[in-house]
Amino acid sequence: MLYKETLHKLIELTDNKEVTPKDIYDSLLRRIKQKDTDINAYVSVFEEFAPNDKTGILRNIPITIKDNMHIKGKKTTCSSKILENYTAIFDATVVEKLKNEGSVFIGKTNLDEFAMGSSTETSYFGTTRNPWDLTKIPGGSSGGSAAAVASGEAICALGSDTGGSIRQPAALCGVVGLKPTYGRVSRYGLVAFASSLDQIGPITKDVEDAAILMNIISGKDPKDSTSADVAVDDFTKYLNTDISGMKIGVYDKVLQDCSSDVGKSMEESIDIFRRLGCELTSVDLPNAKYAVSDYYIIAPAEASSNLERYDGVKYGFRADNYENLKDMYIKTRSQGFGTEVKRRIMLGTYVLSSGYYDAYYLKAQKLRGLIKQDFDRAFEQFDVIIAPTTPTEAFGIGEKANNPLQMYLSDIFTIPASLAAIPAISIPNGISKNSLPLGLQIMANVFREDNIFKCASAYEKEFNIIKNLPLD
Repeated sequence: MLYKETLHKLIELTDNKEVTPKDIYDSLLRRIKQKDTDINAYVSVFEEFAPNDKTGILRNIPITIKDNMHIKGKKTTCSSKILENYTAIFDATVVEKLKNEGSVFIGKTNLDEFAMGSSTETSYFGTTRNPWDLTKIPGGSSGGSAAAVASGEAICALGSDTGGSIRQPAALCGVVGLKPTYGRVSRYGLVAFASSLDQIGPITKDVEDAAILMNIISGKDPKDSTSADVAVDDFTKYLNTDISGMKIGVYDKVLQDCSSDVGKSMEESIDIFRRLGCELTSVDLPNAKYAVSDYYIIAPAEASSNLERYDGVKYGFRADNYENLKDMYIKTRSQGFGTEVKRRIMLGTYVLSSGYYDAYYLKAQKLRGLIKQDFDRAFEQFDVIIAPTTPTEAFGIGEKANNPLQMYLSDIFTIPASLAAIPAISIPNGISKNSLPLGLQIMANVFREDNIFKCASAYEKEFNIIKNLPLD
């Protein structure tokens, strides 16, 4: 039953020689074999335990990685046909840092193809299912990582977040998911979707595990020019602190767009923070309502540029029976990319094209600046801002698959923090009347993850969902 434990508990157990890392690995493998036929959280599972001789904090405890980050010698597919057989030739910086702390890896998780989606339904390797209810989506794009942690198929995992891809599946699977400040964690070795938005972060069973992973993966990286030269704090020291007197902004204008269950859980969250001695006031973010429209200009524009490299020439899938180079490009990309990826490439190419660049892309970048200014002003007054993570509980598989606009609105509450480059966490804050988990989002100013950990840890003491996770 070791698969049920948190990372910090397993560190303690291995320290005390009560269990071995091989025991943990074997427990996870058994759990994956028992559950993953139904859940489909993994793209690849590493059956053999390969011990790490580094003597860091992780002590050979297995970590799970989203399959858009490189582990040298292992496949990186991005859940796409076009990279189905691509083997990484180097480690992502986050993987290297985990290895240096003694970690081993047990597998790589499913995602929406190239991280483009909100439900993990666009994967070439099939849909991941929510372990709370196998008829529901787990969220996306890091749905495989969130589902694996929630079901006990992983102790903890890394995901990536561009517009909500860590926080939204964490909320819908009842686990903790943190998007760090843009630049806090190196993106080197993360396959790019939208380079000015992508950020790697932890998905865990509790807040303490998220802090432990953040201590390891954060920091300046000379291989990533966008990583910030900011000192890495010990985030665990902000756990279990008194948060009375903290000023919390409540982004309550969005509650009209939420289900009644989400609204009720939000009210209960406000009551909990009041009991903890916090000062709560409504906050206005006037430009945040335009965030989804803004994001779906900026992110596809960057994606169309980043995905140009997948053309069948150097690596990955190449179509057969082409007549010339241009025909090879067309057939490779037509056959190699799925519908959603092609949709976003076309959207991005359109908004960057001559005659439309100023009308769309340039205007979107100006609006992004206004959204950032809204948050800057708010954080002059508040330590953190809270909002629901998602407007509803997890929806049914196939329910929004043919309605891209409805799918895009799944990230309506997570996208503003991504555009503003600020850190944000989703922690469990309720169970819907259909017995599905709901999430609370806590946002802080740039590089103020300390405030996030203070609030999230204090809240978790009052509302802890681990006992309800589908781990049996």
